Amino acid sequence: MTTGQKTIIEFNDKIVRQFLLASVIWGAVGMLVGVLIATQLNFWQVNFGQQWLSFGRLRPLHTNAVIFAFVGNMMFAGVYYSTQRLVKARLASDFLSNLHFWGWQLIIVSAAITLPLGLTRGKEYAELIWPINIAVALIWVVFAVNFFWTLAKRHEKSLYVAIWFYIATIITVAMLYIVNHLSIPTSWVHSYPVFGGVQDGLVQWWYGHNAVAFFLTTPILGIMYYFLPKAAERPVYSYRLSVIHFWSLVFLYIWAGPHHLLNTALPNWLQLLGMTFSLMLWAPSWGGMLNGLLTLRGAWGKLRTDPVIKFFAAGVTFYGMATFEGPLLSIKSVNALAHYSDWIIGHVHGGALGWNGFMAAGMFYWLVPRLWNRPLHSQSLANLHFWLGMFGILLYMGAMWASGITQGLMLNATAEGGTILKYPNFLETLNSIRFLMLLRVVGGGAYLTGFLIMAYNIFRSIRGAQVVNGSMEVYVEKHTPEETLSAGATIFNAPVIFSTLGCLAAFIWMFTTGWLNILGLVATAFCVLLAIGHFQSRGKSWGEWYDKLLLNALPFTVLTFLAVAVGGLIQIIPMLTIERRLQTEDRVAAVYTPLELAGRDLFVREGCYTCHSQMIRTLVPDVMRYGDYSRLGESIWDHPYQWGSRRAGPDLARVGGKYNHAWHYDHMRDPRAISTGSNMPAYTWLHEQETDYAALPSKIRVQRMLGVPFPNWSPAEIDALAKAQAKQITQELRDQGRFTEPNKEIVALTAYLQSLGKKWQATGAQVTSAK
Repeated sequence: MTTGQKTIIEFNDKIVRQFLLASVIWGAVGMLVGVLIATQLNFWQVNFGQQWLSFGRLRPLHTNAVIFAFVGNMMFAGVYYSTQRLVKARLASDFLSNLHFWGWQLIIVSAAITLPLGLTRGKEYAELIWPINIAVALIWVVFAVNFFWTLAKRHEKSLYVAIWFYIATIITVAMLYIVNHLSIPTSWVHSYPVFGGVQDGLVQWWYGHNAVAFFLTTPILGIMYYFLPKAAERPVYSYRLSVIHFWSLVFLYIWAGPHHLLNTALPNWLQLLGMTFSLMLWAPSWGGMLNGLLTLRGAWGKLRTDPVIKFFAAGVTFYGMATFEGPLLSIKSVNALAHYSDWIIGHVHGGALGWNGFMAAGMFYWLVPRLWNRPLHSQSLANLHFWLGMFGILLYMGAMWASGITQGLMLNATAEGGTILKYPNFLETLNSIRFLMLLRVVGGGAYLTGFLIMAYNIFRSIRGAQVVNGSMEVYVEKHTPEETLSAGATIFNAPVIFSTLGCLAAFIWMFTTGWLNILGLVATAFCVLLAIGHFQSRGKSWGEWYDKLLLNALPFTVLTFLAVAVGGLIQIIPMLTIERRLQTEDRVAAVYTPLELAGRDLFVREGCYTCHSQMIRTLVPDVMRYGDYSRLGESIWDHPYQWGSRRAGPDLARVGGKYNHAWHYDHMRDPRAISTGSNMPAYTWLHEQETDYAALPSKIRVQRMLGVPFPNWSPAEIDALAKAQAKQITQELRDQGRFTEPNKEIVALTAYLQSLGKKWQATGAQVTSAK
């Protein structure tokens, strides 16, 4: 029974309009950069000889712009609009809302300036330099405070399903971002991550995979659960399925990160764990997709006329496709074919453009008439946008699937009974997919054109329009003592206890051998059966507890945090607590010379990791092509790790000593003079710019703080060592007919490249054979 008095609240929709328009603008910029760098893969000249337009520097700008600028602003618009209406309260603070908006835009502008300048941390989706990292964390805190403060002021007692996904997003992204961006600065624009080698790789993909999960998926699912029923004018298909979808998704997703490092030197137990949990993700992902599509039951007729429904239906379908493909790609044998290939690029864009992009468009088309109090300018243009976008993304994905499978098959093909490679020249495989890469440009261009049509349609819709803020009459209610959930009641109840015991038993089963393993299996099965029996007999009490949990935001948030944190803790803590010197297999790396370290930082600056890996997988074709497979110990001192995630060029883990200095000198100046048909840009500026020797003492001091066993050199010794090695390389270049100054960057980069695969010592440990 409702008690209390009525009041009218006016929502803060100004902030929603701001985030919506920012998303449209940055989305166009991010996609335009994407089309540009896709074109560069076919026509290397399109960087116009400018270092700040080179592929390695612009690719991070493209990914960051699409993820954090386009989807990020869209997410904030959707969260702020729906949350106010779901909890029947105006946003807690207009000041925090404005600080959030302008702070986020300033971060985006900072990224757009620093990344083309080559200021980067060298980790995928985590390239921003440390001052910007701190700004991101602070603005995220502003967002979290504003959101949870609004929940505290709400006039709707129970938390709707969309709010669950927003809560999971806020706390998990904070956890992931802070851990993965822990760094020690060497200057105002440079730092080294505190993790190195395999530790860095594991933490990076724990973050990278779950940035996809909790930045690109869970908030958009929350938006789906709010806007899709509104557009269809139907309730969500199944509330019970929503509960299962949410808890299983947030618990399972966090474990799947290691599937990005399959067939590498990552310990096998982590690879299997990542693959197993990735496969389990099929169930909750498809549960959510079906819940969304079945919400449209009885409203399918709107597909003919309503562009909002078209975009939402297509977006949810792409979510289903991407979440089917993801677990498929995490199967070790499939991954052996697909990893490092364009198949992964197609998969990623199916999610980004199909799922995120179409959901954003549907939400924009639904919001604009309501926020500006004017009908959409043109339904026909919205329909044209839909079909252009659909054509573009399908062409893009089809081209990348064909390209990735073609290149994967060619790179793995052997002849003469498996004794030699059928296509030993990497460029042969690259040139075979040129036409498919060109189709990617066409598909991306079509998608961008559709997006620009939407931007024009929105501009015409809002030009001269009168903005309007929503309002609502609500009852002012207070919580009764009976509705409060204590800490004990939050933890000690049947659902939580059975879930905890079941997980503990399953962990024993997965991580042990012998009789303990069998005991774990029996205990897991017993716990599941006991939980089912208890639910059948006491299901009503389970439901009552959950209803009460939804009245209490803090206990709900605590349980959500525990669900997402456990996976990361179990995977990462063992790798962080074991002494790094023991994580070596049979080889341990020697530290770089000062000049090699300077060259390595240039390698990172130019984004070479976006095309070249430094991790030879344990697969036989990779060993035949690149050399002996990589051991854990070979990258143990690397901050950051450089294992890469795609190959537009060959693996460089064994390139040291393969060619003379003159080869590298010529290759960086004009790649096609050395490798006919190469699509690598010319790095002529490396021959002109000078190495920053003065930064080396600070860098080596920080590396020593991180545990890298550099000798205790003085700054003068570091300078002398670097210049002596540079002088030697310059002399050797002169002997090979190439003339340059010792202080040029090309000399430092050559020193680093020549060290790859050469700087290790045998430990005497038993060698594991290649698979």
